[in-house]
Amino acid sequence: MEDFMEGLTGVLAVSLSLGIPIVAIVVAAIKKVKKSNNDREIRRLIIENHTDPETAKYLVAEPEKKEESNPYSTLRWGCVLIGLGLGAVINYIFRMDAKGDINFWIMLAFGCGLGLLCSFIIEYRLQKRGNNQKSVSE
Repeated sequence: MEDFMEGLTGVLAVSLSLGIPIVAIVVAAIKKVKKSNNDREIRRLIIENHTDPETAKYLVAEPEKKEESNPYSTLRWGCVLIGLGLGAVINYIFRMDAKGDINFWIMLAFGCGLGLLCSFIIEYRLQKRGNNQKSVSE
């Protein structure tokens, strides 16, 4: 019975790992085709109804891409991951075990906090430099 369950688990894992990307690609293709058909229909209706050019521009124009809310999010995540890596290295050096040692998790949290602190300092300096450059150019 265990062999059957292991085989079933393997088959399920392989089918899901192959099936999920295929479904995602198919859904993206369908979405793109529907958007194309919708755009074509809008253009046809604009022509048939003799819509004025200014209104037509707004109807056909691509929506503006929303700017990322925080341009430093990549920097922040990078610093956090580097901090976690440093915490993991310290855990390895001192041979702390994740199963019974609370110091293992404290060191990882400390590394994460250190990464966030470094990220904050770098972001603050970059924003300050950006504000100084804007005031000089004006």
